[in-house]
Amino acid sequence: MPDSDELDQPKAKPEGRDWGGALGPSQAEPSAPTQRHAPSQPAASTGSLYEKRKAVHNKRIDGPFRRFKWLVMLVTLAIYWGTPWIRWDRGPYAPDQAVLIDLANRRFYMFDIEIWPHEFYFVAGMLIMAGIGLFLVTSAVGRAWCGYTCPQTVWTDLFQHVDRLFDGDRNARMRLDKAPWTASKIARRLSKWSVYLLISLATGGAWILYFADAPTLFVDFFTGDAAFVAYATVGILAGTTFWLGGFMREQVCIYMCPWPRIQTAMLDEKSLIVTYKDWRGEKRGSVKKAAKNPEEYGDCIDCNMCVAVCPTGIDIREGQQIGCITCALCIDACDQVMAEVGRPRGLIDYATLEQCEKEAAGEPAQPAWKALIRPRIFIYFGVWAAIGLAMLFALGTRSHTDITVSPDRNPPFMLMKDGSVRNSYTLRLRNMEARPREMEVALSGLPAGAVMWTDSITADDAAPSQVVDVPANETRIVRAYVTVPAGTRPDEFEFVVTSLDEQGESDTQATTFTGPGGE
Repeated sequence: MPDSDELDQPKAKPEGRDWGGALGPSQAEPSAPTQRHAPSQPAASTGSLYEKRKAVHNKRIDGPFRRFKWLVMLVTLAIYWGTPWIRWDRGPYAPDQAVLIDLANRRFYMFDIEIWPHEFYFVAGMLIMAGIGLFLVTSAVGRAWCGYTCPQTVWTDLFQHVDRLFDGDRNARMRLDKAPWTASKIARRLSKWSVYLLISLATGGAWILYFADAPTLFVDFFTGDAAFVAYATVGILAGTTFWLGGFMREQVCIYMCPWPRIQTAMLDEKSLIVTYKDWRGEKRGSVKKAAKNPEEYGDCIDCNMCVAVCPTGIDIREGQQIGCITCALCIDACDQVMAEVGRPRGLIDYATLEQCEKEAAGEPAQPAWKALIRPRIFIYFGVWAAIGLAMLFALGTRSHTDITVSPDRNPPFMLMKDGSVRNSYTLRLRNMEARPREMEVALSGLPAGAVMWTDSITADDAAPSQVVDVPANETRIVRAYVTVPAGTRPDEFEFVVTSLDEQGESDTQATTFTGPGGE
C-alpha cells in the first residue's frame, strides 16, 4: 500500500495526450499544495451542482398545431369542469348524476353503466386500456399525449395565457422579470397570482364534485356544511395546481414525471416525432448572409423562433431531448418564418428518423401518415380494441341479479329431534337494478323433502323455495336455514336465485351440506 507521501505526489501524465484541454483551467499546478480539512470541517466550496432555473417565457404563435392545442385544452377543461353537472335519469332509486364515484355506497356510475365492488375488473380493464392507449399513441406520434392532453400540459398552457393577459407577450414578460419590485410590478404579480389561485380552487373544487351530488355539495361547501375531507381535498389540490402549473411548469415534465423516460424507451427509428432536418438547415445564417453565399448556408436563418415558442424552452435543433413534449409549436413557428423568407416549409416537421435519413440521402419526402402503417401500431391497436370489445361484451351480457352463499362453520350442522339435519347459511342477494325486485331463492340438488326458511319466514312456512324482496341497488343479507330428512347424506347442492320480473334473470351458487359422518 502506498504511504501518504506517495499519494501527495502528482501523477505523471501519459504521453501523447493533452490533459490541459480535457481538464480545463481548474487543474492545479503540480507544485500547488494539497488542501486538507478535518472530517468535521466542511470542504471548500466548489459551486452549486445544480443550475438555477431560468424562467421560460414562450412567445405566442398561430398555426394549425397551436389551434389544435387550443381546441384540446378547451375540450379537456370543459369535460373536467362540466361533467359533474350533467344529469342522467336512472329512476327514483338511483342518483341522477351522469358520472359519480359513490364511495359511501361503493358504486361507480357513468351514464348507463353502473359498476359494483365485485365488478372491479371493469375498472382494471379501463386502466389497462389507458396504458395500452398511451403505448399506441407513443408508438404512432411520439409524446403527443404530453404535448396536448396531459393535465400538467393543459393547466400550464392555461396559466401561460394568464401570464400574457397580465404581463404581455414574451419580451414584455422578460423585461418585467428583470425590472425592480415597484408598486406596479407588485400589483401585476398579485393580480396574476390571484387568478392562478382562482383557477386552482376551481380545479380542486371540481374534483370533489365527482364524489357526491354536485349541486348539493356545491351549496354545502360554501355554506360550511360540507365534510372536512372536502375542504382538505380542495386545499391540497388547489395548492398543487397553483405551484405545479403556476411556477414549476416544465420542471415537472423534465425532472419529476417518469413518463418521458418510459416513452423514450418505446420510441424507435420508425416513430413519428418532431424533428429538425439538419441536413437542410445547416449551416445556419441570416437571410443576408445566405443571399451572398447561397451554397454555403442552409435554410435555417437562426431566428430562434422555434426556441421562443417552446413551452419547455428547449432548442429542437439540438436533437431529441427529454424536454420536448411534441406539442409541435416549433413547426408552426418555423413554417411561418419559412413562408416569410420564401423557402419551403418542413424544416422542422413530423417525421421518422428512418425517413430523415432517406431524405438526407436525396430520396423524396413521404407523407407523415404512412409512418402510421406498421405492424407495431396495429398490434397495439388490436390489443387495445380487443380489451375494449371484451369489456363491452361483458357489460352487455352481465346479469343484474347475483347471489353469494356463506355456510356457518360453528356449528357446522344441527341434529333435530325428528332426526332431520339442519344447516345455516348467510345469503347475500344483490339487486343491481334501480328498482325494488322480488327474488325467488330455491334449493337444487338436495333430496326430496329438503326445505328452507329465513329469519323473516317461520319454520312452519318452510318450503323448497322462498320469495324475498330486495331493495333497489342494494344487497340484502338473508339468514337461511336448510333442513333435510333423516337418513339422507347430501353433499353438494346449489342455491338458485331468480328475479320475478320480465327479465327473469337468475344466478346459481354452489355450496355444501354437512351432516353426521360427512363433516
